[in-house]
Amino acid sequence: MHSRGNNNKKETIIEWKKIMNIVKFEKLDCWQNARAIAQIIYTLTAQNQFKKDYSLIFQMRKAAISVMANIAEGYGRRGDKEFRQFLSIAKSSATELQSHLYIALDQKYIDKTQFDDQYNRLDIIQRQICNLIKYLSS
Repeated sequence: MHSRGNNNKKETIIEWKKIMNIVKFEKLDCWQNARAIAQIIYTLTAQNQFKKDYSLIFQMRKAAISVMANIAEGYGRRGDKEFRQFLSIAKSSATELQSHLYIALDQKYIDKTQFDDQYNRLDIIQRQICNLIKYLSS
């Protein structure tokens, strides 16, 4: 990307969005995958196994929401630096959710296959976020 001057910030934002052909945050693969995992987490935590563990249900759902919300919020910010900051938070929330999956597995709320599937999905989201951060940093 071009060097960024203060007076060209808005132009720079528009430039990378055009280059990537992204006119809405909903078009970002990392956001689409974060949305999918949020739905899966809501479904998993609605199962009877989780029934009385309100704290874990809340933490898992909160982390899943945070991943997709921070991607969207960062997209709506004024510059690449702010977007990268929100993407970093989204990535951290994905890591937090992976940690919560261990608790769910250890408590036998989910089985190993469910754990592996969601853990791997979160790995993919994290890689997508990292790639977007790298792109915005170039």
